[in-house]
Amino acid sequence: MDSNTQWIDVQGEDGTFQAYLALPRGGTGPGIVLIQEIFGVNAHIRSVAEQYAADGYVVLAPDLFWRQGAHIELGYDDADWQKAVQLKQKTDTDKAVADVAATVQVLRERVGAGQKVASLGYCFGGLLSYLAAANGTVDAAVAYYGGGIQNQLDRADAVTIPLLLHFGGKDTHIPADAVKRIAEKFGDRDNVELHVYPDAEHGFNCSHRSTYHQRSAVEAHGHTLLFLGENQ
Repeated sequence: MDSNTQWIDVQGEDGTFQAYLALPRGGTGPGIVLIQEIFGVNAHIRSVAEQYAADGYVVLAPDLFWRQGAHIELGYDDADWQKAVQLKQKTDTDKAVADVAATVQVLRERVGAGQKVASLGYCFGGLLSYLAAANGTVDAAVAYYGGGIQNQLDRADAVTIPLLLHFGGKDTHIPADAVKRIAEKFGDRDNVELHVYPDAEHGFNCSHRSTYHQRSAVEAHGHTLLFLGENQ
């Protein structure tokens, strides 16, 4: 299935920013707000948007660094890592949450009544996807290696929608103890599903990074598609 892509405008609380839209061949379907890592809406995030569009979803990925510069996209060498960390440090999480909510609203209008919208985020975007779930902004949420979720567990009781969490067993950015605390907090709640991939490091889904782990990425993608299929 082919996808069609373009940048579109989103009106947020603080101004207009852009988001990368990927459409399935048929042009319609359930929606996914795809939330970037700290590297911007780069080639990897755009490829993920197109992958899910090929799976039949209408995908919209907001440019969350727009206040610091439009369409910032970084790679994964040391210099870009340093730039990405600085961008993240200068980003107001509450404003990013509001931008995600504005993107969800635009996507809901595009997919129309009767279609659900999920959030799907990676790293920083994983945290924002979790917060979107806690805020009830979306109908379902997926978080890949969401850094900082362990520091926002006071919001866990507010998560009443379906939530899927992916973590790498060898993640050097998210300690195993943090994942354990997240798992214990959600316990056996039937609306939350958590997977740990034993051989995966941080960023295991990104084929542009040295930490890419193909087997774990495939398994996680399969779990995500099943989850979305059951909850959208």
